[in-house]
Amino acid sequence: MLKLIIGVKGTGKTKALISMVNTAVDHSHGDVVCIEKGVKLRYDVKYQARLIDTNEYFVSDAQSLYGFVAGIFASNHDVTDLFIDSALKICNNDAEAFDIFVEKTNTLATKLNINIVMTSSIPVENASETVKKYI
Repeated sequence: MLKLIIGVKGTGKTKALISMVNTAVDHSHGDVVCIEKGVKLRYDVKYQARLIDTNEYFVSDAQSLYGFVAGIFASNHDVTDLFIDSALKICNNDAEAFDIFVEKTNTLATKLNINIVMTSSIPVENASETVKKYI
C-alpha cells in the first residue's frame, strides 16, 4: 500500500512523516526504513528505524531510487514499513519520472505487502492524476 503526502513547503509533511515513522517503530513486528535526502531527520526519528541518506549512495533520479527501494526489499524480507521524505526532490524534480516511480513502487509494495509513505513538495492543485490516486 502506497500513500503520498503532498503540499507546498511548510505545510507539515515532514513532521507528519516523522510521527508516522515513530508510530511504525512502536507497532511494527518487522523493520522500519526511512529514506531521506540529507540528514535532517537524524535526531527526530527513533533509532530503531533504519535511516538512509540517499546522498551517501548517489541516488539522484527516479530510476535509481526505484532500484534502491527494490534492493532494500530484496535484501531484507522483514521490512514492513518504508518512508521516503522529499521523494520528488530525490527524483531530481522530474514529475514524469516520479509518476512512473510511484506506480512501480506501489505495484512492488502491494506484491510484498509493505506499507510505503512518501512526502513530496507538490501543490495539490498541480498534482498529476497518478499522484492524486495515492493522496
